[in-house]
Amino acid sequence: MILLERIQNYIINSSNKLKISSKEIKKNDVFIALEGSHNHGNEYMHDAIKAGAKYCITDKKLENFNSDTKVLLVENVQKFLLDLSEIKRSLFKGQVIGITGSAGKTSLKEYLKYFLSKKFKVSASIKSYNNNLGVMLSILNINLKSNYAIFEIGTNNFFEIRELTKLAKPSQIFITNILSTHLENFISKKNIAKEKADIFKKKFNPLSEILYLQTKSKEEELIYLIAKKEKLKKIIRIGNKGCESYIKKIKKINSNYEIIIKTLGKSYKILLSNCEQKIISNLIFILNFYEFNKLDTKIILKNNFKIPKIEGRGSIHNLLFNNFKIKLIDQSYNANPETMIESIENFSDIKNNNRDKFLILGNMNELGLSSLDHHIKVIKFIEKNYFDQVILSGDSFKKALSIFPKLKNKYVYKNQSNNIMSYLEKNIHKNAIIMAKCSNKTEVNNFVKKLKLFKKG
Repeated sequence: MILLERIQNYIINSSNKLKISSKEIKKNDVFIALEGSHNHGNEYMHDAIKAGAKYCITDKKLENFNSDTKVLLVENVQKFLLDLSEIKRSLFKGQVIGITGSAGKTSLKEYLKYFLSKKFKVSASIKSYNNNLGVMLSILNINLKSNYAIFEIGTNNFFEIRELTKLAKPSQIFITNILSTHLENFISKKNIAKEKADIFKKKFNPLSEILYLQTKSKEEELIYLIAKKEKLKKIIRIGNKGCESYIKKIKKINSNYEIIIKTLGKSYKILLSNCEQKIISNLIFILNFYEFNKLDTKIILKNNFKIPKIEGRGSIHNLLFNNFKIKLIDQSYNANPETMIESIENFSDIKNNNRDKFLILGNMNELGLSSLDHHIKVIKFIEKNYFDQVILSGDSFKKALSIFPKLKNKYVYKNQSNNIMSYLEKNIHKNAIIMAKCSNKTEVNNFVKKLKLFKKG
């Protein structure tokens, strides 16, 4: 059998073997050498093979390389992955679930995977692999014996959802929300809603049947109207009373919250240690999925306290910094105006118990012409609450801060991650609690990565 066929068969009949980073390679993995912004993956091929790679795939000829029995040279790596992902997707017979929305895709995917894995074999996209390359890799990494395959499907520009949907072909679809993200390209939330709706349109996805949809805004209602025209088998709306699912009541009981949820005609009572909207929303989505598919909802009710915290999306880290024990709430993966305000509100609600509370915020990216207005709104919301220190970073926050002649909270502006770190070293006290929120690839995002190196003890 020639090398091409051998590698194709290996990828199709294996799971979780494809990697694009040589640092993540384990024994018998397949390394995909891609063109990066600074280097080509070929430069790391020796490292990948040394780490145990069974095969390597590249579309750039190697000079002075002797391990040709492991290296497959193709004309175009992206085309190779596309063709093979279409073959593997056609062979998968389990349920395919697609998740899109402005925010919360990864956490919903991880929650759903967590609960389904209690009883079923589940394949799911890793990290936040939701672009073209990410979806292809996710398909090629699924286990063909899985009962369920869960894919994140993202976009930051027009006409991307339809192309990813043609690849994944989900039959059950979640749309988490429509928020102010990527406005630099989309201009309005209405355009975002139309883009997200492509995930269930029959001309792009003839297999679409079930839609789980939040309908709390006019843009989300627009998606519902589009879905009705598509005549899907079932549309399950999550929103206010009158929808198929909604929150009936929230009651504080000692240190916990009792949430009564109405779902497809049934009532469920869930106890949570906090009242974060994104956690409640995820549980409602999953309860609807379980109820509609006639799965055992007791698995959710028994395990909801054990839901894993997602890195960069609310994960909590106990650190030893400057010889002080501190707590970090890491919300640094991404941010938009709505989730920024929600995170600030949740942090404000945490009882400080004599802890200093440091709120550290970085720029919200890709907001286009409305960027300054959104950053001003965030500062106005901060002023409705009290924090011991508010540290802001990024040009948009710098401009927004200059507009206010007088503020109630104590604000500090730092433009570099090292400057934030230096400021904390001089001003932090024992038992401080920090919440950091920002868009990815900002200085606050870099600061959090450095801060998390101070593991407790």
